[in-house]
Amino acid sequence: MSLERSDVEKIAHLARLSVSNDELDAVASDLSNILNLVEQMDQADTEGVEPMAHPLHMVQRLREDRVTEQDQRELFQSIAPFTEDGLYLVPRVIE
Repeated sequence: MSLERSDVEKIAHLARLSVSNDELDAVASDLSNILNLVEQMDQADTEGVEPMAHPLHMVQRLREDRVTEQDQRELFQSIAPFTEDGLYLVPRVIE
């Protein structure tokens, strides 16, 4: 896929990027090369390839799920300006 200068100008505007007129041709060429690479990768046969959660074959170590702090909800809510039924009340910001 080949991008034109006008395409790059439009993309730069949408992305709020400042691209000078001197750079437009180089940026168009670079973006076209990137899109060509993606197009080539899209043609690769991935049938039967199982998706991976991580690129390395490692087991993720998880820490034990245990309580390490005391429940201080009553203390924190006692110093809050407004609470009701265990919830913090805040000003409405969306109408």
